[in-house]
Amino acid sequence: MKNLLFTCLALAFFTGFTGNAQSSPKEKINSMLEAWHDAAARADYDDYFELMADESIFIGTDPTENWEKDAFAEWSKPYFDKGKAWSFSTLERNIFLKEDCEIAWFDELLETQMGICRGSGVVTKEDGEWKVKHYVLSIEIPNENVDEV
Repeated sequence: MKNLLFTCLALAFFTGFTGNAQSSPKEKINSMLEAWHDAAARADYDDYFELMADESIFIGTDPTENWEKDAFAEWSKPYFDKGKAWSFSTLERNIFLKEDCEIAWFDELLETQMGICRGSGVVTKEDGEWKVKHYVLSIEIPNENVDEV
């Protein structure tokens, strides 16, 4: 019984210290990107667009989909209003930081309603918060299947 009590107290003690540890810039960027994708899955328009920089670009899978933030927000609002935007689950993500930790770029592999897609983009730190500045979404097609598309 004493061992169990000691173990519980030790876990509580050490968890308290690790819980207060500072997140690295890559961890913060990863969390922000997960929150961004989650906001779309929840159809939370405000949360989704709050995580994009004021002057940002979203390039979708269709050749016509090259939007500045305001145009993208206008185009996508009906989907959010219906309670169904899009749902992307991260399979893999690589994040790269500029030395000053004010700009980062990333690529990610996503499970989507369209199948496997790749996202890539640039994030910038604005007023201490990471925001999506430029995002490109592409549908992944195996080279041997490209003629079928």
